Amino acid sequence: MEKEIVLDGLKVRMEVTGEGHPLILMHGWGCDHTTVRSIAATAAQTNTVYNIDFPGFGGSQEPSEVWGVDRYTRLVEELAAKEKLEAPVLVGHSFGGRMAILYASRNKTDKIVLVDAAGIKPRRSPKYYMKVYSFKVAKRFWEIMLGKDKAQKRIDRMRAKRGSSDYAGASPMMRRILSKVVNEDLTDRLPMISVPTLLIWGENDTATPLADAKKMSRLIPDAGLVSFPGCGHYSFLDNPVQFRAVLSSFLRSQS
Repeated sequence: MEKEIVLDGLKVRMEVTGEGHPLILMHGWGCDHTTVRSIAATAAQTNTVYNIDFPGFGGSQEPSEVWGVDRYTRLVEELAAKEKLEAPVLVGHSFGGRMAILYASRNKTDKIVLVDAAGIKPRRSPKYYMKVYSFKVAKRFWEIMLGKDKAQKRIDRMRAKRGSSDYAGASPMMRRILSKVVNEDLTDRLPMISVPTLLIWGENDTATPLADAKKMSRLIPDAGLVSFPGCGHYSFLDNPVQFRAVLSSFLRSQS
């Protein structure tokens, strides 16, 4: 069932399927609820699945200001309150994993599943910091020459040409949001997660490497890691049969 709800003043689209204990499914950056429908189909065998489009993705409205992980998480918290979802299961892929981590660290949850999840701040090379510094210098120069608004547009174009495909494919507002969220480190939140946690990872994931999963597994008190050889950042698509089996087993287990 397709459903639209107003959260934090924005229209948010979601797909609700299945029956049972509530489960909130959160997609990755540049995706929407359709990307993770295969996960929803498995989860719907045991749970009522709320498969949402985050603001700025799919059928949901784009934020009018720069959001960070906390703002997106507060939206999920508002969803749980409005829909009366008590201690939901959380499943987050990539970007969605950030909200799962933060939500579970400060709210009652039943269990969580992190799929090739983001949340560990990546190690940066000196080249990266030189790139960031050059953008800051350029931004300041163009602000003096052109004014703040025109300077921001010029910097956005520069970043789009030199940045990642996620950055290049995003709107100006979503580019600013991406720049903010990718630099948010949630490592200190991991020990605060007190519920059973399953980490499912592709061993060839280059976006959120397996080393991140191992670190999460060490820091989350009740965590287990399952990794799939030959799979990348979309492990649930690369190895759907094993993924379904592992996820289904975890969702059916007692907390």
